[in-house]
Amino acid sequence: MPTTGSTPVPAGPAGRALVVGEALIDTVRRTDGSVDEHPGGSPANVALTLGRLARDVELLTWIGEDAYGAMVRRWLEGSRVGLHLGSTGAPETSIATATLDASGTASYDFEIEWRLPHRIDVAPDTLVVHTGSLATALAPGADAVADLLAVQRRVSTVTFDPNVRPAILGHPLTAAPGVERFLMLADVVKVSHAGLAWLYPHRDPEVTAALWHKRSGAIVVLTRGADGASTWSAAGRVDVPGVPVEIADTVGAGDAFTGTLIDGLWSHDLLGAPRRAALLAIEPDLLRDVVARAVRAAAITTSRAGANPPRRAELDGPGPV
Repeated sequence: MPTTGSTPVPAGPAGRALVVGEALIDTVRRTDGSVDEHPGGSPANVALTLGRLARDVELLTWIGEDAYGAMVRRWLEGSRVGLHLGSTGAPETSIATATLDASGTASYDFEIEWRLPHRIDVAPDTLVVHTGSLATALAPGADAVADLLAVQRRVSTVTFDPNVRPAILGHPLTAAPGVERFLMLADVVKVSHAGLAWLYPHRDPEVTAALWHKRSGAIVVLTRGADGASTWSAAGRVDVPGVPVEIADTVGAGDAFTGTLIDGLWSHDLLGAPRRAALLAIEPDLLRDVVARAVRAAAITTSRAGANPPRRAELDGPGPV
């Protein structure tokens, strides 16, 4: 891979990514009684992953001009993530509390307000727009995100991760239609096995993933944590095994997967509306390779505490994971 100084240069066309969604402060409560505060939010973690993979990425979010907002800005800047103009209009920065169980798995409670700035100017060279999580579930911002995607998909690939949070969504019967609205706007959907099991409790998640692909035409990627991932596309189903690793916690692993998935498609020139037909017709072996790399990124992230996705040299270099 070519390098500039010590930084590997990513493959694929020039352009940028826009990530739309919440950035907040994660308060993590561990089983030993310790409490940590650090910036997070699923879309913000996806942007962070792309920045660490040396992609040109901007986050469109809703944070305050307060101490927590300053913490979020410094965190993003440290991984080369820009902040879209107007993202600091919130009265205060939102907070999520993650409580870890003995296995390192997190459950969440939220104190969050979600809106979009009144004016949004998306750069014309934006190859991909990613969104999901609370940004596609909370009013009034969710409607504004859907409107933005409906316009922007004329230019950009759209990727979506519902990142299902029952504490926010309430009941599956009322939550599923909102998730499906964004499914129909997306070209690539990443969703966890646990998320689909909650949304559709009387149906096997694999059946739902296949139905989602058939209904929308999107590439659907179903993640299973340590057990790897499966995809459904025009070429059929592709399965990718997990990577054995000693788990510290699972915070941010799915977001590292998503960011790395986007990066892999970017490297193979499959992003941007003019490349939509090529993306949706991706060869199964290529899709398997892209997803396997995303599985590796998620495994690296679970091997250390907090949402700490790998940088490009770490992900693509030698190592046990």
